[in-house]
Amino acid sequence: MKKILSIVSIILLFSVIFAGCNSSSPSDSKGGSSSDGEISVAVVFGLGGLGDKAFNDSAYAGIRRAENELGAKVQYVEPKEIAEFEGHHREFAKSGKYDLIIGVGFDQADAIIAVGNEFPNQKFVLLDGEIDGMSNVSSITFKDNEKTFLVGVIAGLTTKTNKIGIVGGMDIPLINAFVAGYKAGAMSVNPNVEVLYKYVGAWNDSNTGKELAMSMFNEGADIVMAAAGGSGLGVFVAAKDTGNLAVGADVNQIPIDPSCIFLSAIRKLDVCVFSEIKAVKEGTFTPGLKQLGLKEDAVDYTVEGARIETPDEILNKAEEARKAIIDGTIVPPATLDEVDAFIAGLK
Repeated sequence: MKKILSIVSIILLFSVIFAGCNSSSPSDSKGGSSSDGEISVAVVFGLGGLGDKAFNDSAYAGIRRAENELGAKVQYVEPKEIAEFEGHHREFAKSGKYDLIIGVGFDQADAIIAVGNEFPNQKFVLLDGEIDGMSNVSSITFKDNEKTFLVGVIAGLTTKTNKIGIVGGMDIPLINAFVAGYKAGAMSVNPNVEVLYKYVGAWNDSNTGKELAMSMFNEGADIVMAAAGGSGLGVFVAAKDTGNLAVGADVNQIPIDPSCIFLSAIRKLDVCVFSEIKAVKEGTFTPGLKQLGLKEDAVDYTVEGARIETPDEILNKAEEARKAIIDGTIVPPATLDEVDAFIAGLK
């Protein structure tokens, strides 16, 4: 009996040694395509985190789809400050565990550039920001002025006071493109409309978002768009409290309160996230800058779920504008400085 146990012990010992010789520690592995059929993904969400019912939640929907359909194994962090971004990216990259690291938001560009240069074999995706010329980074930007042009057309034809507004998260080029498209779209169909715009200065301050929207409603606006991440939730509260209308952004935000949100401008961020993860899994990852708009079916608007019906004649005007943008007849302005010249060119 003792002899049998000794033989078993020797077999077990060599099994452990053999297994140890054929396994690699996480620090020895490199980011790349997944050879065993599984793919590991790390995500650094944007400020405001999950539950914003906007940008971060849209990215998360694509991640959940990748988990369900591709078997992706995902870890994520929700930073509270911009200063945390680089440390999180470096920690994920240094571990060597992840085939892909995703940064959600333009303000992670510097962090990804720094860490991406340190770890050239690690693949990264930057969502809603521009990085070009790096062999291990794919960055995706959206032509937000195209989708907000369409919702501007609808808002400009829907307003009864000829005054509408938009609350932005930050006074930055990204959000100014939202504002420019919205303003140009409204003015293109309603020369009498006035478009108000103000900025919260944060992505997760719904109280200030509400205050700014209330000030616009008090000035006579009857429609206000939210383009402010989690801060935009306050816009919807203000619209409900005053009996006015609101427009959502990033995802279909109508379900938040379909009694006052009648329209939402959307980015198909979930589709983009899923596609990038799938590309890494299939070995077709392509670095570089991708600029996506209506033609690529990456942005749009929706009225799905709204209790306030938008007349077909108004929606038809938006569809006419969509076709003109896709064929290049209309090129919506991307900055506020371009709006007046754009409108003058339509006359």
